Amino acid sequence: MNFEQFNLDSRLMQGIKKAGYEKATPIQEAAIPAALRGRDIIGTAQTGTGKTAAFVLPILNKLLSGPRHVTRALIVTPTRELAEQIHDVIRDLSAGTKLKSATIYGGVGAGPQIQALRAGAEILVACPGRLLDLIQQGHAKMNGIEILVLDEADRMFDMGFLPDVRRIVKAVPEKRQTMLFSATFPPDVEMLASQSLTHPQKIAMGIVKPAHTVAHALYPVSPHLKSALLIELLKHTDTNSVLIFTRTKYRAQKVAQQILRAGFKVTSLHGDRSQGQRQAALKGFKSGHHDIMVATDIAARGLDVESISHVINYDMPDTADAYIHRIGRTGRAQRTGDAFTLITHEDNDMIQVLERIMGQHIKREYIEGFDYTRPAPPKSDSGRGRGAPRSDSSRRPPRPAPTPKSYGRNRLAPRKIK
Repeated sequence: MNFEQFNLDSRLMQGIKKAGYEKATPIQEAAIPAALRGRDIIGTAQTGTGKTAAFVLPILNKLLSGPRHVTRALIVTPTRELAEQIHDVIRDLSAGTKLKSATIYGGVGAGPQIQALRAGAEILVACPGRLLDLIQQGHAKMNGIEILVLDEADRMFDMGFLPDVRRIVKAVPEKRQTMLFSATFPPDVEMLASQSLTHPQKIAMGIVKPAHTVAHALYPVSPHLKSALLIELLKHTDTNSVLIFTRTKYRAQKVAQQILRAGFKVTSLHGDRSQGQRQAALKGFKSGHHDIMVATDIAARGLDVESISHVINYDMPDTADAYIHRIGRTGRAQRTGDAFTLITHEDNDMIQVLERIMGQHIKREYIEGFDYTRPAPPKSDSGRGRGAPRSDSSRRPPRPAPTPKSYGRNRLAPRKIK
């Protein structure tokens, strides 16, 4: 289905072409007509399927008629990074119109945001905390909101934002269109949906399995050899655009430093970096100045870099849902990608869960020439080894290093993303 068939305002076609959209994705085909009719929507969709445009285009179409320079649409999202990425989509798709959007989030000065509100931004893309502050201070007026979007609702639940979201819902007019998007629906999110939407149309695009465009591989290794194996893996991989996930902020920084010392162009994204540093890291990674980015799960949702060729899990995530969202950063927009995960004996339970979800055995890989029998370094006085960042598994005696049955030919042929 092409975008002309949606009967959108002709002024939006310039932005659609600028964004490079040709044919609508399944979530867009299902959601855009319902949203254009003014229906409330509950949507689930695999990451990288065009979900943002599925709600942005109906918003823009509606705002092209009616009053201008009044805030009429509000998109609530959990992270600053996602807010900026949605803002970028709005900016591209609204080319050819004079509609304005503004981002509202903490960690930066409120002055420019207040000025954008005074200038009459028609669309706000906001994180809950700063938005509530500006509502209470009288800077953000909610009485004109006609469309409310709650994006990544389960992520907002995970981050403890649902009480704030409920307060925001109460602050906007009852007569409005509401669209809620969530990958999963824990009880609190289901309750929020039931309280916030009226006779919603449910649109599900199969979030239960990883994208079929991603190839998966597991790399067994002893905890103390994780960093060494990661460096070796990067040497055997086309590092055009690689996203590496770690469990903690400390480990993200430490692993990034080790990769840098190995001679790669790397940056990091985690909660200990300032907003300016995080924006610079994202910009450098998107532009290709940095081939590799090491991140915590703050980047697992909403990171919109279509050309990511590989996702590497330095640490296995805690849940299957987190794994799906992590590896959803590659294999986007019908491209192919690779997901590599370094695994230790502690990850066996999660591996079984993933294999049940995927309905198949995930292949184990070994790197030819890597010494898997290397002993752990002696511990310092503090009890922490001086090699790889401390693994949670260091609390218990390490098991023997995995020994591959046969190395054979190196199976890490790099995959070029075209």
